[in-house]
Amino acid sequence: QLHLVESGGGLVQSGGSRRLSCVDSGGNLDQYAVGWYRHAPGKEHEGPLCINSRDGLTNGADSYYADSVKGRFTCSRDNAKKTVYLQMNNLNPEDTAVYYCVAGVLNRLAAKSPDYWGQGIQVTVSL
Repeated sequence: QLHLVESGGGLVQSGGSRRLSCVDSGGNLDQYAVGWYRHAPGKEHEGPLCINSRDGLTNGADSYYADSVKGRFTCSRDNAKKTVYLQMNNLNPEDTAVYYCVAGVLNRLAAKSPDYWGQGIQVTVSL
């Protein structure tokens, strides 16, 4: 059983950067694919924003990125620290949302049904 806790959220100016961290205090995070979702006010959950697979993706890549964040966000992991990261660059107000760290079986992450969710953390991008 994983227990995911995000940190690093807050207020950032448009064009700025922020790095979110997600630590697992419960179990064996290295056995799962990991990723991030977000939920903006008045909108549905968006995700996966990115997926970092333990064993690689079917197309041979290590990671997947949604078009909305591709080239700006980087999803990475440090299995020794049981931590997942989301590096966000060139942020804009449309990136304002609650960000959720997720983990689980790869096809469930891709199908918008992660096995594990963090509690979420707010990121607000000001003009």
